[in-house]
Amino acid sequence: MAQKSVIEAAEKAKEHGIDLSKLPRNMDMDASTITDHVHAMNSNCPDERTKFIFHSLIQHLHDFVRETALTTEEWMTAIKFLTATGQKCTDIRQEFMLLSDTLGVSTLIDAINNAKPPGATEATVLGPFYTEDAHDVENGGSIASEGKGDYLYVEGRVTDTQGKGIPNAIIDTWETDGHGLYDTQYDDRTEPDCRGRLHTGEDGSFAYRAVVPVSYPIPADGPVGAMVATLGRHVFRPAHLHVRVEAPGFETLITTFFMDGDEYVHSDAVFGVKSSLITKPEIVEDVELTKARGFKEAKPHAYIKRDIVLATHEEAVKARQLLATQYKRA
Repeated sequence: MAQKSVIEAAEKAKEHGIDLSKLPRNMDMDASTITDHVHAMNSNCPDERTKFIFHSLIQHLHDFVRETALTTEEWMTAIKFLTATGQKCTDIRQEFMLLSDTLGVSTLIDAINNAKPPGATEATVLGPFYTEDAHDVENGGSIASEGKGDYLYVEGRVTDTQGKGIPNAIIDTWETDGHGLYDTQYDDRTEPDCRGRLHTGEDGSFAYRAVVPVSYPIPADGPVGAMVATLGRHVFRPAHLHVRVEAPGFETLITTFFMDGDEYVHSDAVFGVKSSLITKPEIVEDVELTKARGFKEAKPHAYIKRDIVLATHEEAVKARQLLATQYKRA
């Protein structure tokens, strides 16, 4: 019976293009031989890019274990940490994204994959609080319900690198309320708030009412927050406004406008700040203009005017190729 099972297993392996006779004998592994044997076992991967990625991943991971002489207890701690990270994820909370952000991996991947030509708005990390259920908002409309914070009016144009307006571009924007919380952090959330989706006008213009964002701590009630505390780091992000813009023929842009003067702007917990994205809000004292812009209460409001410049697919490809060349030279 055992021999029959072995034969059946070999036949199934051949059905998948695997010749068992050509595989290494994975016996008596030690610290000096295990890595090459794992590589050999993976050598039949039909996709070259996948094979390359796993070869590099395994090599670095095994080298890390050897370099640190990682103990069984330490590895189990890591496994428990990753398990807890997955268990903390929900439809509206992405703890693994937060892990990627706090380790700087998100910013690194963004830097490699989102090179921009001169003049285009720089990209930065998406963050863990983006959702796809934002309400559609008319130009000049509000993304925040009343009482969510101090008034903020945002306007600008979406253009190409030549300054030509891009009509009907889709802008997703989201932020914290005045308490430093996203809507998804409230247990009684029934609908999206402090987030919205709008389309640019024929000249690429856009405008919307929001609230002044404030600095806030990343979620510290999960394994990632515990990790950051263990490393002796603070958990704060500077005040910012998220923006995601897409339009046919152009690279989708994920970016953020950071508020000038915030005390955490130079030590963002997720490494996402770029100097070109720092914006200084203006305080508008004219209460008549506050009312004209659609705010409910006649009081001063903050104002940001910020244009967004998109790169075409072709421009973005050239920028990435140039960056890749620079990495190779380095």
